[in-house]
Amino acid sequence: MYKLGIDVGGTNTDAVLIDGNRRVVAEVKHPTTGDIYDGIVGAVREVLARADVDRSEIRQAMLGTTQCTNAIVERKNLAPIGILRIGAPATLGIPPMVDWAEDIRRIAVDYAIVGGGFEYDGKELAPFDREAAGKFFEGLKGKVESVAISCVFSTVRNDHELEAAALCREVMGEDVHVSISSEIGSMGLIERENAAILNAALYQVADRFTEGFARSLAEEGVTNADVYLSQNDGTLMTMEYARRYPILTIACGPTNSIRGASYLSQLSNAVVIDVGGTTTDLGMIQNGFPRESGVAVTIGGVRTNFRMPDVISIGLGGGSIVRSHADGSVTVGPDSVGYRIAEKALVFGGDTMTATDVAVRLGMAQLGDPSLAAGIDEDVALKAMEAMRAMIEDSIDAMKVSGADIDAVLVGGGSIIVPDRLAGTKTVVKPDHFGTANAIGSAISKVSGTLEQLINYDEIPRDEALEKARAAAVELAVQSGAVRETVEIIEVEDVPLAYYPGNTNRVKIKAAGDLAD
Repeated sequence: MYKLGIDVGGTNTDAVLIDGNRRVVAEVKHPTTGDIYDGIVGAVREVLARADVDRSEIRQAMLGTTQCTNAIVERKNLAPIGILRIGAPATLGIPPMVDWAEDIRRIAVDYAIVGGGFEYDGKELAPFDREAAGKFFEGLKGKVESVAISCVFSTVRNDHELEAAALCREVMGEDVHVSISSEIGSMGLIERENAAILNAALYQVADRFTEGFARSLAEEGVTNADVYLSQNDGTLMTMEYARRYPILTIACGPTNSIRGASYLSQLSNAVVIDVGGTTTDLGMIQNGFPRESGVAVTIGGVRTNFRMPDVISIGLGGGSIVRSHADGSVTVGPDSVGYRIAEKALVFGGDTMTATDVAVRLGMAQLGDPSLAAGIDEDVALKAMEAMRAMIEDSIDAMKVSGADIDAVLVGGGSIIVPDRLAGTKTVVKPDHFGTANAIGSAISKVSGTLEQLINYDEIPRDEALEKARAAAVELAVQSGAVRETVEIIEVEDVPLAYYPGNTNRVKIKAAGDLAD
């Protein structure tokens, strides 16, 4: 039995094939193309040719893609939507998308704010105005195929959101795509609503990349594989789940790298430095999984509060352009030759001095024709390397939660530019297969279940409540496809909420397990 892992990056599409013992059978880096399916097909074709295995024995295929992120940032392929907020009269002062840029606000064909919603303690703010909501949905028929629904304090009670979703399907038809904010974001109406709106607008993108991936596999004779998509907590989701919640694929690239780095290095807690051609992403392995961000995240200028990994990105990569200035200073990036490094870098016969050329000049890497980098002045090379070191060390300090030194794992094709000693680290590990850690992370990822709810410990004892919550999280993981015997609890949050009545806590528990073979 084999697993195929693919990760689509801005420069390269990486593919790996691993066997039943999680050993890498073959790995490739294939240039990412304008039409990403050409790049995926090329990577799949190449890795299968190298492996020379029976394609019927490939039973699982996993894809990590940047398409949803790109769609939001580039304002491309976003679907027209309708927006219903349940929260009148309390929220009439701030309309949906109030702080969005004009070029992305156009996705909203119409919006309405109707009566309903809840107080922070779950008491009804106002009855749900079913009549007004029904008229709004009637007005959307034939204009949109996707609707975002939000409600005041729906993370406490989502009764009105669920009723509105059912009404939407009743009026507009069962095929309408409905994004419910309580299933996507957390506390904070505007940020949670924003996440639901983006999720609704991404449904066409999700349909395209899920169908395209399945088609790409079929074209290469991989017809017995169950297909999964990477999501941004370091676990996998089914094709159907990805179509419902495409926004959860955003930032899956860094999380795949973090999971791959943890597996390859056998470290459960460390900082991961993933160096690509244009940027370097730094994230934390926490108990084998990516550490989650605790703050609101802005995507394409839109502020959201749904689950995202805690990642820092800096403008440093293997293709970063190095410049020596008249005053003797040397700068690196943030601009890069990117995917054109094989023709632009000095060691490949080009005319642009890059970070890769500096690494080759200083003997840190053997790549291309080293003699072509020999003309770089040593003082310039040393200054450039110190600039790169400082950028990475400053970012490591920003990721740490204490002053203690931590382990670091280097992955990504551009990691040859990083020194093997960095301030603030105990060890710097560059494991085997570091160049395709992202695709490996996709291939070996687990499936998870997450339970998040408010629990009043005055009504149910804490130990009993947490035990029930753990059991429920395990069941959610099993329902997602995890083998029950392999499921383990990987995250427990228990946060007191002083502004709620009684001894109320926000409890979040995540469980994860292996996919069935």
